[in-house]
Amino acid sequence: MVEEIFGFKEVSLLVLVFLFLIKVIDGIAVNWYGKPLWVHFYLFKNVLTTSQKRVLRNEFPFYRRLSAREQGCFDHRVANFIESKVFIGRDDLVVVERQKILISATATMLTFGMRKYQLPIIEKILLYPDVFYSTINKDYHKGEFNPKFKAIVLSWKHFEEGYSTTEDKINLGIHEFTHAIHFNSLRYKGSSGKLFLNGFNDVQRLLLNKHIKEDLRESGYFREYAFTNKFEFLAVLLESFIESPVEFKQRFPLMYKNIQQMFNFRFAGY
Repeated sequence: MVEEIFGFKEVSLLVLVFLFLIKVIDGIAVNWYGKPLWVHFYLFKNVLTTSQKRVLRNEFPFYRRLSAREQGCFDHRVANFIESKVFIGRDDLVVVERQKILISATATMLTFGMRKYQLPIIEKILLYPDVFYSTINKDYHKGEFNPKFKAIVLSWKHFEEGYSTTEDKINLGIHEFTHAIHFNSLRYKGSSGKLFLNGFNDVQRLLLNKHIKEDLRESGYFREYAFTNKFEFLAVLLESFIESPVEFKQRFPLMYKNIQQMFNFRFAGY
């Protein structure tokens, strides 16, 4: 009907104008309200198998705190993330479905408030059974993000330990994926990337204030490794934010709000 009234060029122009207006309104939403215009909109959703969903329900507490609608969106994103990455086992480790699900769920959790979530900065996920020798640092590591090779490398033993307890506020998967999200935001711009980088600048300003930095260090809430540099500080913040949200919010309410806004993390009780 539209094409009977307008020609192809006119329709194309209307589409371009519409998309431009959406982009402008989205930018206004980010600048004024600190969140994108929309996050979850899918014409068709991918689904997980019964066994895959069982892994999430039984082993990923964050998933259980989502509403039924949010779980459907989470399933879709996990399925797409798995399809878009190559999982490679090292040192005789054979990667199984459970490992793919839990690793992909970690990335999906951190990007669940972002419209673009597949993290093209990552193409490969290398999985070792235990600590591995890093040719970058010439030392043994539990995990690392390598932007040059578009890879995240993880010790499966320590990845599992990250979810076995929340008392230590140490989670290898959250830590390394935070680094990846940071680099992804620098390379691939958009509303989510803008929110993230704005929030990171706020974190940087905190660390530049010697008195605030010293107060954070003396609080004992964040482990000493957080103060290695600004990138590690952010990664440790996310570990604490995810694993100890109540205490985090009580002790550092402004910082909690900052993290919540930069990741658009407004679900699952956060």
